[in-house]
Parts: sequence; structure tokens; C-alpha cells
Amino acid sequence: MTEKDKILVVEDERDTRFILEKLLSKNNFEVITANNGQEALQLLETFTPKVILADWTMPIMDGLELCNQIKSNEKLKIIYYIILTARTSLRDRVTGLDVGADDFLMKPIENQELVARIRSGIRIFNLQRELKAIEHSKAVVELACTIGHKINNPLSSLKIAMNNLKETVPEKSSEHTEEDFEIMQQAIERIQTFVQQLTHLENPEIIKYTDDSKMIKLD
Repeated sequence: MTEKDKILVVEDERDTRFILEKLLSKNNFEVITANNGQEALQLLETFTPKVILADWTMPIMDGLELCNQIKSNEKLKIIYYIILTARTSLRDRVTGLDVGADDFLMKPIENQELVARIRSGIRIFNLQRELKAIEHSKAVVELACTIGHKINNPLSSLKIAMNNLKETVPEKSSEHTEEDFEIMQQAIERIQTFVQQLTHLENPEIIKYTDDSKMIKLD
């Protein structure tokens, strides 16, 4: 079953909020609603929509302030933000754009236009997320290559030093150190394999390591 695209509707007028929720649900979106910007921010702690549809004028926190807070948040800023407003002046539009609004819809809203704007916003959100994933993968690959090369140089020195040490250890003592040299050799080989995996990393996959950290999957 295909996952529905998530929409957050922020509207203080109960009747308008109800109509928007029914319209968007009917068009196969997953919709939750909030009465004002402050309530919306609380919902965003556990719900991540692709589009936020918010009224400009609301009590406690209006749509403009909500937009400003969302666009200032690194985790939320790619959410496509549509402001609903009865304001028609160019100055108001410029004000909205200055805080990062992606689109405006004038009240009263025409249903087909609203759905079309939301679908357009979802396409833009998906594209931005794909680009962000590409940039992240590129950064991971570059970091892995850098670490691999940084490890490789001292590793080569360690191999040379170990071989020289083997040659200088008296024959009588070599019996006692043979196991130590074998352990060292195995450790060097494991590090060499790790370096090779890092420097040839192409499509990094990030996996969970502990509850608080993640790591690159190499094998």
C-alpha cells in the first residue's frame, strides 16, 4: 500500500479547518490539523508533513511567525509552506516571501487550485529531499576517502617498522614473540581491508549503531 503524503493544516476557524481536512483527505492525503502556530510546532515534533497550509491571521502565533520558525529550523525548512490569506497587497506578499513562504493562496479558496498547489509543493519537497540525500552521500564518500588516505600513510609506516623489528629480534627470542607478530600482522590486514573499503565507497548506507549513533555500513 502506497504511503499517503502528509499535510498539516493550521487554521483557527473551525469550519474552514473542517472543510480543508475533508477536502484533502478525500484527495488521498494524510491530514492533521492545528488551531494556531504554537500548536503546529508541538505537532511537528512527531509529525513531519511535506506541505503546511497555514492561515496568516491566527491567535497566539500567526502563520507568518510559524513560517519564520519553520524556515529557521534545519530539520523542517524543506517543508513546502503555503500561506492562506485574504490580504491582497503586494507589500503583504513581499513580507511573506521575506520570511520564507513558498506560496500564497487567496481566500476564498478554489478547491481544485488548492489541491493542484499542494501537489506541486509535494513534488518540490520530494525533489529537495532527493538533492539533500545526494549531497549527504557525496559528503560521506569524500569523508570516507579522506579518512582512508589519512590512515593508509601511518599504516604503511607501521608495516615497515614491524618487518624491521622482526629482522632485528634475536633468533632465540623470536619463539616468544612469534605469536605477538602474528597478532600484529592480522590487525594490520584488518586495517588494510577497512581502508580499502573506505577509499572505494560509492553508495554509502547509514545504519543504526546504538540508540544515539549511526555508522556507515561497509560489509
